[in-house]
Amino acid sequence: MSHEMLKREIGRSGIEASAIGLGTWAIGGWMWGGTDEARSIAAIQASVDAGVSLIDTAPAYGQGVAEEIVGKALKGRRDKVVLATKCGLVWHVQKGNHFFDYDGAPVHRYLGKDAIIHEVEQSLRRLGTDYIDHYITHWQDPTTPVAETMEALEALKTAGKIRSIGASNCTPADVRAYLAAGQLDAVQEEYSMVQRGLEAEMLPLCAEENVSVLSYSSLALGLLTGKVGPDREFTGDDQRKDNPRFSQGNRVKVAALMDQIAPIAEAHSATLAQVVIAWTLQQPGITFSLCGARDAAQAVENAKAGLLRLSAEELAAISTAAGVHLTDLDS
Repeated sequence: MSHEMLKREIGRSGIEASAIGLGTWAIGGWMWGGTDEARSIAAIQASVDAGVSLIDTAPAYGQGVAEEIVGKALKGRRDKVVLATKCGLVWHVQKGNHFFDYDGAPVHRYLGKDAIIHEVEQSLRRLGTDYIDHYITHWQDPTTPVAETMEALEALKTAGKIRSIGASNCTPADVRAYLAAGQLDAVQEEYSMVQRGLEAEMLPLCAEENVSVLSYSSLALGLLTGKVGPDREFTGDDQRKDNPRFSQGNRVKVAALMDQIAPIAEAHSATLAQVVIAWTLQQPGITFSLCGARDAAQAVENAKAGLLRLSAEELAAISTAAGVHLTDLDS
Protein backbone atom coordinates (compact mmCIF):
# COMPACT_ATOMS: atom_id res chain seq x y z
CA MET A 1 0.00 0.00 0.00
CA SER A 2 2.16 2.81 -1.29
CA HIS A 3 -0.52 5.15 -2.63
CA GLU A 4 -1.43 8.51 -1.13
CA MET A 5 -4.64 8.95 0.86
CA LEU A 6 -7.57 9.06 -1.54
CA LYS A 7 -9.27 12.48 -1.45
CA ARG A 8 -12.59 13.57 -2.91
CA GLU A 9 -14.80 16.65 -3.01
CA ILE A 10 -18.08 16.99 -1.09
CA GLY A 11 -20.62 17.68 -3.84
CA ARG A 12 -20.29 21.16 -5.32
CA SER A 13 -19.03 22.72 -2.07
CA GLY A 14 -15.38 23.00 -3.10
CA ILE A 15 -14.47 21.21 0.16
CA GLU A 16 -12.04 18.33 -0.30
CA ALA A 17 -11.62 15.60 2.31
CA SER A 18 -10.08 12.17 2.71
CA ALA A 19 -12.29 9.47 1.22
CA ILE A 20 -11.99 7.62 4.54
CA GLY A 21 -13.91 9.38 7.28
CA LEU A 22 -13.90 8.66 10.99
CA GLY A 23 -17.40 7.96 12.29
CA THR A 24 -17.89 8.63 16.00
CA TRP A 25 -21.17 6.91 16.88
CA ALA A 26 -19.39 4.32 19.03
CA ILE A 27 -17.31 7.05 20.68
CA GLY A 28 -20.56 8.47 22.08
CA GLY A 29 -20.97 5.21 23.99
CA TRP A 30 -24.75 4.97 23.62
CA MET A 31 -25.78 1.57 22.17
CA TRP A 32 -22.10 0.58 22.17
CA GLY A 33 -21.58 -0.40 25.80
CA GLY A 34 -20.19 2.92 27.06
CA THR A 35 -17.17 4.99 26.10
CA ASP A 36 -13.60 5.62 27.23
CA GLU A 37 -12.75 9.28 26.71
CA ALA A 38 -8.95 8.96 26.69
CA ARG A 39 -9.04 6.02 24.27
CA SER A 40 -11.53 7.88 22.06
CA ILE A 41 -9.38 11.03 21.93
CA ALA A 42 -6.39 8.87 21.00
CA ALA A 43 -8.45 7.26 18.20
CA ILE A 44 -9.45 10.64 16.75
CA GLN A 45 -5.92 12.04 16.92
CA ALA A 46 -4.44 8.87 15.42
CA SER A 47 -6.91 9.14 12.52
CA VAL A 48 -5.85 12.70 11.78
CA ASP A 49 -2.16 11.78 12.05
CA ALA A 50 -2.77 8.92 9.59
CA GLY A 51 -4.23 11.29 6.98
CA VAL A 52 -7.95 11.14 7.74
CA SER A 53 -9.35 14.66 7.41
CA LEU A 54 -13.10 13.87 7.51
CA ILE A 55 -14.48 13.56 11.06
CA ASP A 56 -18.21 12.79 11.35
CA THR A 57 -20.17 13.17 14.57
CA ALA A 58 -23.66 14.09 15.83
CA PRO A 59 -25.39 15.47 18.93
CA ALA A 60 -27.40 12.24 19.22
CA TYR A 61 -24.27 10.15 19.80
CA GLY A 62 -24.57 10.07 23.57
CA GLN A 63 -26.51 13.37 23.71
CA GLY A 64 -23.48 15.55 23.13
CA VAL A 65 -20.82 13.16 24.49
CA ALA A 66 -19.26 12.35 21.10
CA GLU A 67 -19.21 16.02 20.03
CA GLU A 68 -17.49 17.04 23.27
CA ILE A 69 -14.87 14.30 22.87
CA VAL A 70 -14.28 15.32 19.24
CA GLY A 71 -13.90 18.95 20.36
CA LYS A 72 -11.28 17.99 22.94
CA ALA A 73 -9.41 15.77 20.48
CA LEU A 74 -9.26 18.48 17.80
CA LYS A 75 -8.00 21.27 20.04
CA GLY A 76 -5.08 22.76 18.12
CA ARG A 77 -5.87 20.55 15.08
CA ARG A 78 -9.14 22.08 13.87
CA ASP A 79 -7.56 23.40 10.66
CA LYS A 80 -6.49 19.87 9.66
CA VAL A 81 -10.00 18.44 9.46
CA VAL A 82 -13.29 18.68 7.63
CA LEU A 83 -15.76 18.49 10.50
CA ALA A 84 -19.24 17.10 9.92
CA THR A 85 -22.06 17.03 12.45
CA LYS A 86 -25.82 16.80 12.37
CA CYS A 87 -29.15 18.27 13.43
CA GLY A 88 -32.74 17.09 13.65
CA LEU A 89 -32.78 14.69 16.62
CA VAL A 90 -33.84 16.95 19.47
CA TRP A 91 -34.56 16.64 23.16
CA HIS A 92 -34.85 20.33 24.07
CA VAL A 93 -38.36 20.53 22.55
CA GLN A 94 -41.09 18.00 21.81
CA LYS A 95 -42.02 19.05 18.29
CA GLY A 96 -42.05 16.95 15.15
CA ASN A 97 -42.26 13.16 15.45
CA HIS A 98 -41.35 11.16 18.56
CA PHE A 99 -38.50 8.84 17.53
CA PHE A 100 -37.20 7.07 20.65
CA ASP A 101 -36.54 7.57 24.36
CA TYR A 102 -33.06 8.16 25.77
CA ASP A 103 -32.66 7.50 29.50
CA GLY A 104 -36.45 7.70 29.80
CA ALA A 105 -36.78 11.08 28.05
CA PRO A 106 -38.24 11.58 24.55
CA VAL A 107 -36.13 12.36 21.48
CA HIS A 108 -37.97 13.80 18.48
CA ARG A 109 -37.21 14.09 14.80
CA TYR A 110 -37.64 17.80 14.18
CA LEU A 111 -36.10 20.02 11.48
CA GLY A 112 -37.95 23.29 12.09
CA LYS A 113 -35.98 26.51 11.68
CA ASP A 114 -36.13 27.31 15.42
CA ALA A 115 -34.56 23.98 16.40
CA ILE A 116 -31.81 24.10 13.75
CA ILE A 117 -30.71 27.57 14.90
CA HIS A 118 -30.64 26.31 18.51
CA GLU A 119 -28.85 23.07 17.63
CA VAL A 120 -26.03 24.59 15.60
CA GLU A 121 -25.03 26.82 18.52
CA GLN A 122 -24.99 23.84 20.89
CA SER A 123 -22.83 21.86 18.46
CA LEU A 124 -20.39 24.74 17.90
CA ARG A 125 -19.99 25.07 21.66
CA ARG A 126 -19.43 21.35 22.27
CA LEU A 127 -17.02 21.08 19.33
CA GLY A 128 -15.08 24.16 20.39
CA THR A 129 -15.22 25.74 16.92
CA ASP A 130 -16.93 28.65 15.20
CA TYR A 131 -17.84 26.83 11.99
CA ILE A 132 -18.93 23.37 10.81
CA ASP A 133 -17.69 22.23 7.42
CA HIS A 134 -20.57 19.88 6.63
CA TYR A 135 -23.93 20.09 8.43
CA ILE A 136 -26.31 17.18 7.97
CA THR A 137 -29.98 16.59 8.74
CA HIS A 138 -29.67 13.36 10.76
CA TRP A 139 -33.13 11.88 10.20
CA GLN A 140 -35.93 13.31 8.11
CA ASP A 141 -38.92 15.06 9.71
CA PRO A 142 -42.18 14.64 7.78
CA THR A 143 -43.84 17.42 9.82
CA THR A 144 -41.59 20.23 8.53
CA PRO A 145 -41.45 21.28 4.84
CA VAL A 146 -37.99 20.72 3.35
CA ALA A 147 -38.09 24.32 2.10
CA GLU A 148 -38.21 25.60 5.71
CA THR A 149 -35.33 23.34 6.75
CA MET A 150 -33.23 24.44 3.78
CA GLU A 151 -34.01 28.10 4.41
CA ALA A 152 -32.51 27.75 7.89
CA LEU A 153 -29.48 25.84 6.60
CA GLU A 154 -28.82 28.29 3.77
CA ALA A 155 -29.01 31.17 6.29
CA LEU A 156 -26.40 29.43 8.47
CA LYS A 157 -24.21 29.02 5.39
CA THR A 158 -24.53 32.70 4.53
CA ALA A 159 -23.59 33.54 8.13
CA GLY A 160 -20.45 31.39 7.85
CA LYS A 161 -21.51 28.96 10.57
CA ILE A 162 -21.69 26.02 8.18
CA ARG A 163 -19.94 25.51 4.83
CA SER A 164 -22.03 22.81 3.14
CA ILE A 165 -25.31 20.94 3.57
CA GLY A 166 -26.04 17.23 3.74
CA ALA A 167 -28.98 14.92 4.48
CA SER A 168 -28.94 11.48 6.06
CA ASN A 169 -31.36 8.56 6.24
CA CYS A 170 -33.40 9.93 3.37
CA THR A 171 -35.16 8.69 0.25
CA PRO A 172 -34.61 9.67 -3.39
CA ALA A 173 -37.82 11.75 -3.07
CA ASP A 174 -36.26 13.59 -0.10
CA VAL A 175 -33.13 14.28 -2.14
CA ARG A 176 -35.20 15.77 -4.96
CA ALA A 177 -37.02 18.00 -2.44
CA TYR A 178 -33.71 19.25 -1.02
CA LEU A 179 -32.34 19.93 -4.49
CA ALA A 180 -35.47 21.90 -5.38
CA ALA A 181 -34.97 24.06 -2.27
CA GLY A 182 -31.23 24.77 -2.39
CA GLN A 183 -27.76 23.24 -2.75
CA LEU A 184 -27.50 19.75 -1.30
CA ASP A 185 -23.88 18.58 -1.38
CA ALA A 186 -24.09 15.09 0.07
CA VAL A 187 -26.24 12.33 1.48
CA GLN A 188 -25.14 9.98 4.23
CA GLU A 189 -26.62 6.50 3.99
CA GLU A 190 -25.94 2.97 5.12
CA TYR A 191 -24.08 1.00 2.46
CA SER A 192 -21.96 -2.11 2.64
CA MET A 193 -21.53 -5.52 1.06
CA VAL A 194 -24.55 -6.66 3.06
CA GLN A 195 -26.66 -3.53 2.49
CA ARG A 196 -26.64 -2.51 -1.19
CA GLY A 197 -30.12 -1.03 -1.60
CA LEU A 198 -28.74 2.38 -2.63
CA GLU A 199 -27.56 0.99 -5.97
CA ALA A 200 -31.05 0.85 -7.50
CA GLU A 201 -32.08 4.52 -7.41
CA MET A 202 -30.14 6.65 -4.92
CA LEU A 203 -26.63 6.28 -6.35
CA PRO A 204 -27.63 7.05 -9.96
CA LEU A 205 -29.68 10.07 -8.81
CA CYS A 206 -26.80 11.46 -6.73
CA ALA A 207 -24.29 10.91 -9.53
CA GLU A 208 -26.56 12.79 -11.93
CA GLU A 209 -27.00 15.73 -9.51
CA ASN A 210 -23.37 15.89 -8.29
CA VAL A 211 -24.38 14.95 -4.75
CA SER A 212 -21.69 13.03 -2.86
CA VAL A 213 -22.55 9.82 -1.02
CA LEU A 214 -21.03 9.18 2.40
CA SER A 215 -21.53 5.53 3.24
CA TYR A 216 -21.86 4.62 6.89
CA SER A 217 -21.60 1.17 8.47
CA SER A 218 -19.23 0.16 5.65
CA LEU A 219 -18.08 -2.68 7.91
CA ALA A 220 -21.69 -3.48 8.92
CA LEU A 221 -21.20 -2.70 12.63
CA GLY A 222 -18.08 -4.86 12.64
CA LEU A 223 -19.62 -7.89 10.90
CA LEU A 224 -17.30 -7.43 7.89
CA THR A 225 -14.05 -6.80 9.79
CA GLY A 226 -13.01 -10.45 9.80
CA LYS A 227 -12.80 -10.19 13.58
CA VAL A 228 -16.37 -11.13 14.55
CA GLY A 229 -16.34 -14.91 14.31
CA PRO A 230 -19.24 -17.35 14.83
CA ASP A 231 -18.38 -17.77 18.54
CA ARG A 232 -18.28 -14.07 19.55
CA GLU A 233 -20.78 -13.10 22.28
CA PHE A 234 -22.30 -9.62 22.71
CA THR A 235 -23.34 -8.30 26.13
CA GLY A 236 -24.91 -5.29 27.88
CA ASP A 237 -26.51 -2.62 25.65
CA ASP A 238 -24.39 -3.64 22.64
CA GLN A 239 -26.95 -3.31 19.83
CA ARG A 240 -25.49 -6.32 18.03
CA LYS A 241 -26.68 -8.70 20.78
CA ASP A 242 -30.20 -9.05 19.37
CA ASN A 243 -29.49 -8.00 15.78
CA PRO A 244 -30.55 -10.77 13.36
CA ARG A 245 -27.74 -9.73 11.01
CA PHE A 246 -25.32 -11.03 13.65
CA SER A 247 -26.94 -14.46 13.83
CA GLN A 248 -24.51 -17.36 14.03
CA GLY A 249 -25.62 -18.53 10.59
CA ASN A 250 -24.79 -15.13 9.08
CA ARG A 251 -21.40 -15.09 10.76
CA VAL A 252 -20.58 -18.50 9.29
CA LYS A 253 -21.41 -17.16 5.79
CA VAL A 254 -19.30 -14.02 6.38
CA ALA A 255 -16.40 -16.18 7.57
CA ALA A 256 -16.57 -18.10 4.26
CA LEU A 257 -16.44 -14.77 2.36
CA MET A 258 -13.44 -13.64 4.40
CA ASP A 259 -11.61 -16.86 3.48
CA GLN A 260 -11.98 -15.90 -0.19
CA ILE A 261 -10.90 -12.30 0.38
CA ALA A 262 -7.83 -13.36 2.40
CA PRO A 263 -5.47 -13.94 -0.59
CA ILE A 264 -6.26 -10.45 -1.95
CA ALA A 265 -5.55 -8.95 1.47
CA GLU A 266 -2.27 -10.84 1.67
CA ALA A 267 -1.23 -9.66 -1.79
CA HIS A 268 -1.59 -6.04 -0.63
CA SER A 269 -0.21 -6.61 2.90
CA ALA A 270 -3.63 -5.42 4.04
CA THR A 271 -6.18 -6.58 6.60
CA LEU A 272 -9.56 -8.01 5.64
CA ALA A 273 -11.30 -4.87 6.93
CA GLN A 274 -9.05 -2.65 4.78
CA VAL A 275 -9.97 -4.65 1.67
CA VAL A 276 -13.69 -4.38 2.49
CA ILE A 277 -13.41 -0.60 2.97
CA ALA A 278 -11.37 -0.18 -0.24
CA TRP A 279 -13.96 -2.25 -2.15
CA THR A 280 -16.70 0.03 -0.77
CA LEU A 281 -14.86 3.19 -1.87
CA GLN A 282 -14.39 1.83 -5.38
CA GLN A 283 -18.09 1.09 -5.92
CA PRO A 284 -19.65 3.44 -8.52
CA GLY A 285 -21.28 6.43 -6.83
CA ILE A 286 -19.78 5.95 -3.35
CA THR A 287 -17.66 9.02 -2.52
CA PHE A 288 -16.68 8.56 1.13
CA SER A 289 -16.65 5.67 3.59
CA LEU A 290 -17.24 6.46 7.27
CA CYS A 291 -15.54 3.97 9.55
CA GLY A 292 -15.88 3.84 13.31
CA ALA A 293 -12.90 3.34 15.61
CA ARG A 294 -12.74 3.10 19.38
CA ASP A 295 -8.97 3.12 19.79
CA ALA A 296 -5.86 4.30 17.97
CA ALA A 297 -5.04 0.90 16.44
CA GLN A 298 -8.48 0.59 14.81
CA ALA A 299 -8.26 4.19 13.60
CA VAL A 300 -4.92 3.65 11.89
CA GLU A 301 -6.07 0.37 10.35
CA ASN A 302 -9.14 2.06 8.85
CA ALA A 303 -7.11 5.03 7.60
CA LYS A 304 -4.72 2.78 5.68
CA ALA A 305 -7.66 1.54 3.59
CA GLY A 306 -7.52 4.95 1.91
CA LEU A 307 -4.08 4.04 0.56
CA LEU A 308 -5.29 0.80 -1.01
CA ARG A 309 -6.36 0.56 -4.66
CA LEU A 310 -7.88 -2.72 -5.83
CA SER A 311 -7.60 -3.80 -9.46
CA ALA A 312 -10.68 -4.36 -11.62
CA GLU A 313 -10.04 -8.11 -11.38
CA GLU A 314 -9.83 -8.00 -7.59
CA LEU A 315 -12.99 -5.91 -7.34
CA ALA A 316 -14.83 -8.39 -9.56
CA ALA A 317 -13.58 -11.37 -7.55
CA ILE A 318 -14.69 -9.80 -4.28
CA SER A 319 -18.11 -8.87 -5.71
CA THR A 320 -18.59 -12.41 -7.02
CA ALA A 321 -17.64 -13.93 -3.66
CA ALA A 322 -19.99 -11.54 -1.87
CA GLY A 323 -22.78 -12.57 -4.23
CA VAL A 324 -22.19 -16.24 -3.40
CA HIS A 325 -21.85 -15.96 0.38
CA LEU A 326 -23.96 -12.95 1.35
CA THR A 327 -27.23 -13.73 -0.39
CA ASP A 328 -30.07 -14.74 1.92
CA LEU A 329 -28.51 -13.26 5.05
CA ASP A 330 -30.86 -12.73 7.99
CA SER A 331 -31.44 -9.00 8.44
